[in-house]
Amino acid sequence: MSFILLLVSLVVLIALRLPIAVALGLSSLLYILLEGMPPVVLLHNMINGMNSFPLLAIPFFILAGGLMNSAGITSRIFAFARALVGWAHGGLGHVNIGASIVFAGMSGAAVADAGGLGSIEIKAMRDAGYDDDFSVGITAASSTIGPIIPPSLPLVIFGVMASVSIGELFVAGIIPGLLMAASLMVMVWWMARKRNYPRDVAFSPKLVGSTFKTAFLPLLTPVIIVGGIASGMFTPTEAAVCAASYAILLGMVIYRTLSWKKLIRVSIETIETTASILLIVGTASVFAWILAANQAAVVFSETLLGLTQNKALILLIITLIVLVIGLFMETIAAISILVPVLLPVSLQLGIDPIHLGIIVILNLMIGLLTPPIGMVLYVLSKVSAIPFERCAKATMPFLVPLIAVLLLLTYVPSITLFLPELLYRQ
Repeated sequence: MSFILLLVSLVVLIALRLPIAVALGLSSLLYILLEGMPPVVLLHNMINGMNSFPLLAIPFFILAGGLMNSAGITSRIFAFARALVGWAHGGLGHVNIGASIVFAGMSGAAVADAGGLGSIEIKAMRDAGYDDDFSVGITAASSTIGPIIPPSLPLVIFGVMASVSIGELFVAGIIPGLLMAASLMVMVWWMARKRNYPRDVAFSPKLVGSTFKTAFLPLLTPVIIVGGIASGMFTPTEAAVCAASYAILLGMVIYRTLSWKKLIRVSIETIETTASILLIVGTASVFAWILAANQAAVVFSETLLGLTQNKALILLIITLIVLVIGLFMETIAAISILVPVLLPVSLQLGIDPIHLGIIVILNLMIGLLTPPIGMVLYVLSKVSAIPFERCAKATMPFLVPLIAVLLLLTYVPSITLFLPELLYRQ
């Protein structure tokens, strides 16, 4: 009975639009009190959930992305992407995607991409005559590449919750992230031809060379992160520290566009964001502990395997479950709750946890583009001064290529596992 009340109270609190950390904490506290346990159990499990060394990577990756934005480095990335792919039909749409690929190697968060690059991209597309719906739609869709290509904050959380190698998860996201970009570029090309969107700039090797020169040092960021982790030079946590240090070096010493005032402001914002993320991790850990105590994973596995033993069908069911959860729950909370439930049944079926991690995160990234939660839509609504509902409608066509890539990755695991097997499992 207490467990049923736990689930009901969580649904009610989420429906009342309470912050997800508060909803998880209050529903978990209700269960603990109904079971006659002291309230200190809540705090004890929250601390245990947050007491993880890999989680230290989160504030440093957030700091690195914030510093890159504040130092104006994103404009250098955009200029290079514009020179590289702006010559195609719908040029700025391709530039939008290309810039997101590069920025993905610095921030690891879709919201950071949407907030940092979004304002630059949407303004440039408006000035070039693109309609607002297309501009907002492709900006929202391309921002989901950020948490797939390393570094990735959601993959760090998944790695902690599933007790798997974060390094393997990082390299596993490279090919899927590039596939997402390619599918979105095909969509942009088709829409640009249909709507007669212009080419942005003529291709010029000289322009590519000059913009590459100005963006070269920022472009080294993903090389340092991924190369360092893949070579074994440092752990993902140490890579995050290196990324933040490198961002400070670029902003304060080399480009001198980052003042002490900006550094302090970004640091405070990083503390606030990290605190909110860890609060979600802590309360979600308590909720996951209650699920484990009530053998929710066992019940779920038995129920699912009782319905069918078909691996392909079970993968589809898991995908649909995660997609629905992503509509209503914040990414970090969803990962913390879903992983303990989905991982056992996945292992029983022989699904590699690295493969599971990528398809779960991509599912949840699609959730960021859909109401009612849709955090990326809220950010772009603010950036573009366009109503949330219109942003959601504008993004719908771009969900088609993302879902197509999701299904491809779900049923062809070798795409995801190629690099981890090449670099880590020989």
